[in-house]
Amino acid sequence: MALGTLYLVGTPIGNLEDMTFRAIAVLQRVALIAAEDTRHTGKLLQHFQIDTPQISYRDENHRVCAPLLLSRLQAGQDVALVSDAGMPLLSDPGEPLVAECIAAGIAVVPVPGPTAAIAALVASGLAGDRFVFEGFLPLKAKVREARLTALAREERTVILYEAPHRLRQTLQDLQTVVAGDRPLVLARELTKRYEEFWRGTLAGAIAHYAHQEPKGEFVLILGGHPHPQEVWEEEAVRLALARLLQEGQSLAIASRELALTVGRSRREIYQLGLQLQTDGDG
Repeated sequence: MALGTLYLVGTPIGNLEDMTFRAIAVLQRVALIAAEDTRHTGKLLQHFQIDTPQISYRDENHRVCAPLLLSRLQAGQDVALVSDAGMPLLSDPGEPLVAECIAAGIAVVPVPGPTAAIAALVASGLAGDRFVFEGFLPLKAKVREARLTALAREERTVILYEAPHRLRQTLQDLQTVVAGDRPLVLARELTKRYEEFWRGTLAGAIAHYAHQEPKGEFVLILGGHPHPQEVWEEEAVRLALARLLQEGQSLAIASRELALTVGRSRREIYQLGLQLQTDGDG
């Protein structure tokens, strides 16, 4: 018996007119649709008069749902995977399912559709020939700072996603490792009625949203570092930090300033400063 096919189907990120003919045909033809949120996808299916059965598939229920989907695929049935908006797997569920299908010899076929990251990039005015997609930044402090420090040295254009209630904090966090004059474009509500692009610098964005309430889902397009950033040796960082402290700067401010140039995280520099102060007291 021939195996089924797993289709990764892109769906609109806002404007329903972005739904492709091929996506509609595939969703009508498959035996089952694995949806991130069946209620959300149900509205889409109703709009296009698609009555294919759905099953809820998220990262949280992968262990329960994946075996069921694999059994259907191994029985020769086709399955479509969709997220709430855009392409599956791009900051959305599906990666482990795709890996398991490939391991089982099941064909995985993409059905391309809208993607917020690419839509924002091409209209940003920033370099689009080389870029890196980071999605949502980690929320845990240590992991987040490490990721930000790595991005500060990134020469390619950086694409990030952010929710409105976390936008201000993310902009502030970026400023701890990235110079305020770095080009930044904020795209929100893409393809929707209130689509908007804000273009300027990181410092300008912080000032703008200090008085403007962030609304809608955001894509951040950050210009790459203009020159490769050298990672300083620890001893060189110690000497530079000692000099700033001797000049009267606080450890917090000195750590923040050095993080912009030495290729190390503010947290790491701060810990070195604490060691310097301890050694000095001794």
